[in-house]
Amino acid sequence: MTDFKFNAKTRKETARQSRKSGFIPAVIYGKSFENINIELPELEFIKVIKEAGTSNLIDLKIDSEKSLKTLIQDVQRHPTTGAIIHVDLLKIDMKEKIKTDIPLEFINETPLVVEQEGTLVTNKDSVEVECLPSDLVDHINVDISVLTDFDMNIKVEDIRVPSGMEILDDPEEVIVMVQPPRSEEELEALDEAVVEDVEAVEVEKAGADEEGSEEGTKEDNKEE
Repeated sequence: MTDFKFNAKTRKETARQSRKSGFIPAVIYGKSFENINIELPELEFIKVIKEAGTSNLIDLKIDSEKSLKTLIQDVQRHPTTGAIIHVDLLKIDMKEKIKTDIPLEFINETPLVVEQEGTLVTNKDSVEVECLPSDLVDHINVDISVLTDFDMNIKVEDIRVPSGMEILDDPEEVIVMVQPPRSEEELEALDEAVVEDVEAVEVEKAGADEEGSEEGTKEDNKEE
């Protein structure tokens, strides 16, 4: 786990005014803690959030006063531009366990992909964990080199995590597997299906054009 340090200030304007001034409106909340509305320098915070994510503590100093240990809980983005429009930060008590998502990092290679041209299929890119803040990690490694047969997979229960950390996701959920390459027969069947679909579309289009032509002829006859 890496501790990130960041400066913020109490927000006295509306959220819209704050964004126009180059800041991201945010709120800090926590157990037995009075919420604080703050604003974060946009460009600087974008850099921090890329590295810290939701699994690293941020030492947040507000108005140059005492720092608070915080963890990013939610990031709201504009539906069109993708720009960050609001951030929720949880004030952390280092003595109490917390729940958060930890990214998964797939390491090494599997011969099923390298030698047998299989396709790696990942169903999850993070897991929810519970632990003390001091036990947080940047990511959890998933070694895919253990996949040596197409019938094998790696489930949540197969992941090894540091002492003091518990994964809360369904232990039977499959995280990663390898699909075997398609046989020549399957590829030929797919090609035939594509050809049939194209021909069906062309026939339908031709029928529509013919119908439109007939309607046009009827209208011309009426006018005569």
